[in-house]
Amino acid sequence: MTGTALGQARLREAFARFPSGVAVLAAVVEGAPHVLVVSSFTVGVSLEPPLVAFAVQNGSGTWPLLKRAGSLGVSVLGAEHGDLCRQLASREKEARLVNDPLQRMDSGALIVPDTPLRLWCRIHDEFPAGDHTMVLLKVLDVDGDTADDLPGEPLVFHGSTFRRLKESG
Repeated sequence: MTGTALGQARLREAFARFPSGVAVLAAVVEGAPHVLVVSSFTVGVSLEPPLVAFAVQNGSGTWPLLKRAGSLGVSVLGAEHGDLCRQLASREKEARLVNDPLQRMDSGALIVPDTPLRLWCRIHDEFPAGDHTMVLLKVLDVDGDTADDLPGEPLVFHGSTFRRLKESG
């Protein structure tokens, strides 16, 4: 320990050192599409029941809308989706869905086509976590590439930017 006070800027910088995947949560609610991009998405929380998780800021204007959906689409993005991710994460909600990048499912869930992994989920539980809320999603169905047909690289967020993985060897 250095004895330096732990401020938000220092903590944010420290958290940026941990690479994470990027996922898009989306659904149609009351006839309108809503999209939330998260870099806190975690798979494998539980196999029985099948659960995944993410954290959302308490001040999010999108999450209160999305959580009213009966079914949520979760699309784990690939390395080629950097520009689309920036679009879907735009602060201007109108800009998020330019050129209609999402595919609608019968359940009302929305997915990004051609991503390495797509999940159909519903909310299982929520827990307060400081300035965020932890959300557990129950996985209802899965679609994605098989182990024999692994996709290219995942979209990785590290150091506050998108990065590519490098093969070792």
